[in-house]
Amino acid sequence: MNRSAMLLHALRRRCPWCGGGNIFQSWFELAPHCPTCGYRFEREEGYTVGAMIVIMGLIEIAFGVLLVLGIALTYPDVPWTGLLVVGLTLMIVVPLVGYPLAKLLWIAIDLLVHHQPGQIPDGAFTKEADAETHGV
Repeated sequence: MNRSAMLLHALRRRCPWCGGGNIFQSWFELAPHCPTCGYRFEREEGYTVGAMIVIMGLIEIAFGVLLVLGIALTYPDVPWTGLLVVGLTLMIVVPLVGYPLAKLLWIAIDLLVHHQPGQIPDGAFTKEADAETHGV
């Protein structure tokens, strides 16, 4: 599996392992496994804590960009109240919109860190036969 393909699949809201779609049951709820390859998305309890870390990083980046641009574009008369309102709105909107993406990015990052090409991650598939049929 091409390492950059895993990240691209995640950014397109597809299974990072195979690129299969229809992996979300609702906006926030990821299916237990990929319907195409059988890849198990949450292999252990607490696995999605990494997704929370990813979304927190995205929120901090968004807020930092807002703050720097807001100050740079309006200096010396910075509209602090306006920046506060936009910043608080951003703190609500980014997690709501970005959490599904953060879950998939975390799975892709985990695969990139712990996966060797040609090697199946332990406990990653619902059936070992599924992994064998997908050429890994």
